[in-house]
Amino acid sequence: MTRTSPATSTDRPARPDPAAGTGPAGRAPRTGSGPGRPGAVRWPLSLMLLVLLLAGCTALGPVLAGSAWWWVLLVVAGVVFASAAGIRRARAPVALVPFLTAGVLVILLTLLFGGGTGLLWLIPTGDTLSGFGDQARAGILSIQSQDTPATVEGGILFLLAVGVGVLAILMDTLAIGLRWPALAGIPVLVPVMVPGFVVTDGADWTALVATTIAYLVLLRVEVHLRPAPGSERGAPGGGPGSGVMMRSTVTIAALGIIAALVVSASVPPNAGGGPNGSSASGLFGSGITPMIDLGQDLRRPKPGPALHYRTTATEQPYLAVLTLDDIRGTTWLPRAVAVDPDKTVADIADPPGLSDRVARTTVTTVIGIDGLRTFRLPVPVPAKSVAGLTGDWFWSNSTRVISSAGSNTWGQRYTVTSLEVQPTREQLRESGGRYPVGIEPSLGLPEDTPEIVGQTARTVTAGAGSKYDAAVALQDYLRGNDFSYDTEAPVEDDFDGGGADVIGTFLETKRGYCVHFSSAMAMMARALDIPSRITLGYLPGTRTTTVIGGYNRYEVDSHDLHAWPELYFVGIGWVPFEPTPGRGTVPDYALPESLTAPGQPAGGAASPVAPLTDPTRGLTPEGLDAGAAAEEDATGTLTRISLVAGGLLVVLLIPAVWRRLRRQRRRALLGAGRADASLAWRELADTALDHGIAVAETVTARALAAGIRERPGVGDTPEVLEALERLLVATERIRYGRSAAATEAGAAPLLADLDVVLRAVRGGASILERARALLVPTSLSSPILRRMGLARDATYAQDGTGNVRTPTDA
Repeated sequence: MTRTSPATSTDRPARPDPAAGTGPAGRAPRTGSGPGRPGAVRWPLSLMLLVLLLAGCTALGPVLAGSAWWWVLLVVAGVVFASAAGIRRARAPVALVPFLTAGVLVILLTLLFGGGTGLLWLIPTGDTLSGFGDQARAGILSIQSQDTPATVEGGILFLLAVGVGVLAILMDTLAIGLRWPALAGIPVLVPVMVPGFVVTDGADWTALVATTIAYLVLLRVEVHLRPAPGSERGAPGGGPGSGVMMRSTVTIAALGIIAALVVSASVPPNAGGGPNGSSASGLFGSGITPMIDLGQDLRRPKPGPALHYRTTATEQPYLAVLTLDDIRGTTWLPRAVAVDPDKTVADIADPPGLSDRVARTTVTTVIGIDGLRTFRLPVPVPAKSVAGLTGDWFWSNSTRVISSAGSNTWGQRYTVTSLEVQPTREQLRESGGRYPVGIEPSLGLPEDTPEIVGQTARTVTAGAGSKYDAAVALQDYLRGNDFSYDTEAPVEDDFDGGGADVIGTFLETKRGYCVHFSSAMAMMARALDIPSRITLGYLPGTRTTTVIGGYNRYEVDSHDLHAWPELYFVGIGWVPFEPTPGRGTVPDYALPESLTAPGQPAGGAASPVAPLTDPTRGLTPEGLDAGAAAEEDATGTLTRISLVAGGLLVVLLIPAVWRRLRRQRRRALLGAGRADASLAWRELADTALDHGIAVAETVTARALAAGIRERPGVGDTPEVLEALERLLVATERIRYGRSAAATEAGAAPLLADLDVVLRAVRGGASILERARALLVPTSLSSPILRRMGLARDATYAQDGTGNVRTPTDA
């Protein structure tokens, strides 16, 4: 016979709140303070979401130069959160809020980055969307080629704005739309973890602490905004479980930050790079990093293998990888050029500006990559065709860079047909006329270029009869006795890199390495109205005793990384020079006229000893020494992937672990007789909520029991029904009975009944519901259970009996 509660007036389920909305079985109605209620005061939560997101974005400080980008992100994120709050205030359907907010984000991006192409500057048009695509491609190209801290150009800023806008919408949806504020911290991990993949020191401690504090304050604000028991709908109050909630929150946040720190500290900045010692990262740079990182590679005590080659050229070639022709702020940048799928490497056009009267020789070079991972191909320039590559590779006519959008150089074996261009001094001296339109951007200098650059250029080239003679004078000046090659001095004296200010200091100290010499010559050439750019790549390397197919094999390692300038001459095109003393080879046309033989390359180059009849012969796995390097790279990559996966797994399992610990703690209290039946009922209510059973804020114990009986496997099993009834009666006796009745029996005997009902609840859930209950237990963050008037867990831990009743327990 079913026993009834002493307080029959509480047996009836509470009347649903019409404003909150009553859903079907299995769906909990929304509360008066929920996001679905138009009058709810949620702006403090939106404000804290903004603070949390911006605190996380401060972690990008070591990666991005300056601070102006942060204020743009403030505007974008602020508009997104304010728009979402306004849309809810206007009583828009909850499901439409993210989509309407995304529309506001598009309008904002059109205003900020549309360049006036939008209708009324706000409504995007086809030209606007096309411009967005161009900016995204330019931003990706700039990210892939820049050093850190990277100069935030328009393309990068556009990508940052889009990313922050999307993160803001996701955070708003999680915290307010779905009422999962604890999960709103997951999107913030994106900017927080980026430095761990890019820079040596990883994420900044200050940013991590600020993000942690903002996350904790966010959860505290959310708890405060929940309606207090017995208050009017929408009235804020902490609720009886807020203390336990905050202690749980602190623990979860601490575990999350520890996981982020582990990932940040364990993932080296060259994740995704090859084993050649490059400091390139998977985000900034791609195996060859500009300027500062090139110097770091040169300073490594032990070089790593990069590639090897054989060639029919009379002089061993420089192998170009990346061209930089745009100097802005503190660094040189590549020109943003979209990939043209029609320009495949099977047939590459002649370089622009090269006339038929300039002598040239076709040469063949067979290259094998040993320890280099980049999406740009090292080749002798100018290349005419490349064969044997895996993947799709394309060339650019303006930069002569060969790149791929989906492949990289690791393990590639390919044959390059290129031109050995041989201009004469007379042809270079006679060069003149108007520069092509596409070349004119290579004349620009930053407005803050130090005066010493132009003054030195004019002094050194005084009396030069032509621009060619001026270029040779600049080269001879930098290779003279006044300058010395030194990879350490720039770092010690804090003028590393290739920016305008750095070159001003370099011309005073006269100590540096290839980045400084090439940048100095390029900038001084521009000061003399000679177009210039910088090419990054490899020196010819070191000749080995191995002879394959009649030609010597050359080994190139990370210490052969090099930068050299190229100057443009009408009728000839881009012409390389070598201003770095002690490195590389000075071309014939740039030697003093009293010399007729070129200098020897740094690696001791020698001429080939026989014709190359089969360019691909000898490039077999047996003839390569890349096995050890490949194994090392694979091991390192696997380790980094494991660390990242482990860190993410820790973050994802935090809710599941915390829920399990809470369950075990409750069982221990019940088994030791230190808690009453209400704690067993609370564990049952938590489990029911986790597995999708409706638990409204105003539900009574008897109404919840009725909902559990409807679960498959409960209502049709007498054993489960009897156990559930015993739990219900014991709970109602504790809640509504006299003190003597409430203490006459402990909760330990109810553990068996609790286990029976819990197994039935889990068994009646679908696979998806069980997975969600395990990984994302709703009971950890939902305010529903703290509105049921059940005793807090903290009560049992404090008095050890569970019989002390507080005003919030009633």
